[in-house]
Amino acid sequence: MDLETNRADSSLRRHSFKFSNAVNPIYDDMRDVMESGIDLPIIPGDDLSTASPVSPSPLEIISPLSTEAIIQCDDKKQETKKEVPWLMDYGLHLMHLSVFGILGVLTRYVLEKLFGPGVIGLTSNGSVLYLDLPSNMVGSFLMGWLGIVFKGDISRVSEHLAIGLTTGYLGSLTTLSGWNQSMLNLSVQGKWAFAVFGLPLGNARCFILADYSISYGVRTAQTFQRFLKTQRVIPLNGLSSAERSWKMDKFWRRFAVVVVLLLTLGLLWGISGALEKREFHSGSSGAELWLACLVGPLGVWIRWFLACRLNGRGLGKSGLLKWVPFGTLVANVSAACVMAALATLKKAVNTQTCNTVATGIQFGLMGCLSTVSTFIAEVHLLRESKHPWRGDAYALVTIVASFGLGTLIYSVPVWTRGYDH
Repeated sequence: MDLETNRADSSLRRHSFKFSNAVNPIYDDMRDVMESGIDLPIIPGDDLSTASPVSPSPLEIISPLSTEAIIQCDDKKQETKKEVPWLMDYGLHLMHLSVFGILGVLTRYVLEKLFGPGVIGLTSNGSVLYLDLPSNMVGSFLMGWLGIVFKGDISRVSEHLAIGLTTGYLGSLTTLSGWNQSMLNLSVQGKWAFAVFGLPLGNARCFILADYSISYGVRTAQTFQRFLKTQRVIPLNGLSSAERSWKMDKFWRRFAVVVVLLLTLGLLWGISGALEKREFHSGSSGAELWLACLVGPLGVWIRWFLACRLNGRGLGKSGLLKWVPFGTLVANVSAACVMAALATLKKAVNTQTCNTVATGIQFGLMGCLSTVSTFIAEVHLLRESKHPWRGDAYALVTIVASFGLGTLIYSVPVWTRGYDH
């Protein structure tokens, strides 16, 4: 165990140049667990207990910059890593986050339209079954697959791809600020019963639906993983020949990926920009979507940066409350506040141009800045430590802060100034 811990520590130290003030994210009440074929990392600490395989590892959540410490690598891989310039490594992270972030925005829009009043009619703005509910459930379910069970397999091929799929795609597919704003809209409409009931409907132990989605995702992924191992599709130990052939451990392979990602990102932004220019003055939902695609990656970058800088650090030099993922907390609460401020602005100005710009920023930038999939995984992780109350406390602080500040920023001005009239 000491050997593996030293490997993780040395891997983290090698990446310390990326954020000069970054610290090793250590949770005091977690340790390595090997169960059902899922390998969770060994976390050094003075007070260690068992972390559930249902939860992603703290390093995966807290430090999305590098997952090398999560994967138990051999010395050959670590030597090969030195061949890759740090600037390319950093750029790969940003490009993966950007491309997958835009794809997350597009998927969220499709799910919103599919389950909304226009097609299936299951969700709506005037119901506790809010428009973002399907995307939050789907994203949480996929987090069980891509972010927990198969995260290690994906990272062995490319840690950038693993981060792009989880932090980029799933983080942008799910949004806490959109759910919070839906509850605020219900409250200003006088539907307090729906608003109050909406709080426990979305939260772990409180977020029941997302909580069940990620748990069910883990169970189904475990079953599928065992089937693949039984059929020898994936090896029981080590890397398969396919993984070795696709492994991003050479400069030329990463350079090829950089070129492909640059072309893809340029294409996505080019199409979005052209369609936004054509649709902007129409005031349609399409104009809002294409603007969201243009600004969405910025929200992903900010969330990723906050997670790298704040999660696992605690408060002050003593690291008080180190168990609180402050990066995710700040991202979710700040996104909810700005979302509420933009909603107030739309009420006050009430013009087509303002509505298009504000809604596009809400859906893209704020939607990607906040996340349910990572939040729900963190709540899981804390609830299944030896201090389960921490998960409930973290969830409660996030929800109360988002809804309380949102009420002051949005609901109070609407009530006092009579914007709805």
